[in-house]
Amino acid sequence: MPIIYDNIENQLVCALKDAFNEAYKADICVGYFNLRGWNNFANYVDNFVGGDNQQCRLIVGMQNRPQQLIEQYYSKAEFTIDNQTAIALKRQLAEEFRTQLTLGIPTTKDQTTLNQLAAQLKAEKLVVKLFVEYSLHAKLYLIHRADKFTPILSYLGSSNLTMAGLGHQGELNIDVPDKDAAEKLCNWFEDRWDTHYCLDISKELQNIIEEGWAKPKIPYYIYFKMVYHLSQEARAGVNEFTLPAVFNKFCQIDTQTAGHQAPSVICSLGIVV
Repeated sequence: MPIIYDNIENQLVCALKDAFNEAYKADICVGYFNLRGWNNFANYVDNFVGGDNQQCRLIVGMQNRPQQLIEQYYSKAEFTIDNQTAIALKRQLAEEFRTQLTLGIPTTKDQTTLNQLAAQLKAEKLVVKLFVEYSLHAKLYLIHRADKFTPILSYLGSSNLTMAGLGHQGELNIDVPDKDAAEKLCNWFEDRWDTHYCLDISKELQNIIEEGWAKPKIPYYIYFKMVYHLSQEARAGVNEFTLPAVFNKFCQIDTQTAGHQAPSVICSLGIVV
């Protein structure tokens, strides 16, 4: 009998963590994916060897704005696209996808996870593809283990790879214990993974993450950013400062300032502005 995971009595995230604990690879298809969801499994994926048949493969369904980009190039079943255009398009899609990935106010934990994600992409422990043929909102988790009795643990339902979808909001998911059904789900995943409408953005996403806010900055830039913020009051004061009219009669302009220095206002009270 299948087990129901509705995030009320049973949380899907707990079952997936148990499954990942003994996994050597995983195949996941979701409509949405963000850091808060990935943080649940990032450490398990770190234990994967990486490369073919030893990695996590992730298909993410298209969102509205990237879908409009795709329609410019993939409007026909038979299409031709040169390498330069393909590279530029994937870069655009990766930029758009990063917005989904880092949705919300970034935290220190998010920064750590994002750097970990970039390292996993680089080591080929994770491969991310965007499915662009149509809006794909299927939610499928296939966890592969070295177990001759249950080599594939399958979970099918409504939960996206997000913190809310995995453990907070009401969902409806079931496990699929039947071997034949699990193999059919694997074939379904492979069919979508191998189509030319499924674009690999792993390299582009890695580069964007490393170029973005998650990349550690050199101390020189950190120092000047601190100086800028710490001097905010002083800078605002200089911009807003005006000499009260009552003091004007006590002041005179020093016209003997050397070189190209701006004239100083010398007050009889001994204050120099």
